[in-house]
Amino acid sequence: MTPTVDIVLPCLDEAEALPGVLAAMPAGYGVLVVDNGSTDDTAAVAAGCGATVVTEPRRGYGAAVHAGLLAATADLVGVLDADGSLPPQALAELVAAVAGDTDLAVGRRIPQVGAWPWHARAGNAVLAAVLRERGLPVHDIAPIRVGRRQALLDLGVTDRGFGYPFELLLRAGAAGWRVCEFDVEYRPRAGGRSKVSGSIRGTVRAARDMAAAMGRISRAGVPDSPAQLR
Repeated sequence: MTPTVDIVLPCLDEAEALPGVLAAMPAGYGVLVVDNGSTDDTAAVAAGCGATVVTEPRRGYGAAVHAGLLAATADLVGVLDADGSLPPQALAELVAAVAGDTDLAVGRRIPQVGAWPWHARAGNAVLAAVLRERGLPVHDIAPIRVGRRQALLDLGVTDRGFGYPFELLLRAGAAGWRVCEFDVEYRPRAGGRSKVSGSIRGTVRAARDMAAAMGRISRAGVPDSPAQLR
């Protein structure tokens, strides 16, 4: 049986990029655009393109993703940035992996020239190194990912800011999930400005959220070493 798939697009002022992203979405996938307090026409554009619009007034990347996960009804749920920097076509390979024997399929960004500022790339490298030290075979912090809806909810990710994907990976590792990483083209965004990599301030804020997420997990007794993860 072909698994049902919903894709969550957390959005804050992404009206410019959304039409192209939605047009490139693989056929047969449900799409939930989570409007996270946009001041542009994000919600109207999403609805006009046939997507289901979910409203999440609490600001934060993690808040938007969690709202989309709760609203999803499919067995498999993917998360994709709505800025056009990641090709929706890449989701098919991740979906196929999770439909098989993978618990969480994630993307590793392979950047085009000018797509990834040095400060964002440096911060990502540090965080990915932390994850590998803890036994996860990844080189990125899952900017695009697919997993099973109920399993994702059961992980109990608590971060509602930019630390969400980092906490997700930490918890997946601690739970003994099989995590597979796939190369994904990373392009300059199709419109607007990135809330993270668009400025050093945004990158610092994201790093702060991820450090806080790691601190919460450590205090909760989540295993720290690869040996403990098995």
